[in-house]
Amino acid sequence: MLCIAKDNKITGTLINGTAFGCTEATSGIEKALGNVENQELLLEYYEDEENETGTENQSLKQK
Repeated sequence: MLCIAKDNKITGTLINGTAFGCTEATSGIEKALGNVENQELLLEYYEDEENETGTENQSLKQK
C-alpha cells in the first residue's frame, strides 16, 4: 500500500512479505519514485523466512 501525503511524501507498507522478499519486491517502486529517505524494517523482517508474514515501511522522496 502506498500513501501520498499533502507534502508529497510517499510512504509504503508491504504486507505478507518475508526478509529479502520485502526489499526485493519494493526495489522497482523505489527506483521509479526516487531515493529512500528512511527505511523501517519491522520484527517480521528478521524472523525466519519460513514465516510468511512480513511488513516493511519506507519513506520515499520523489525525483
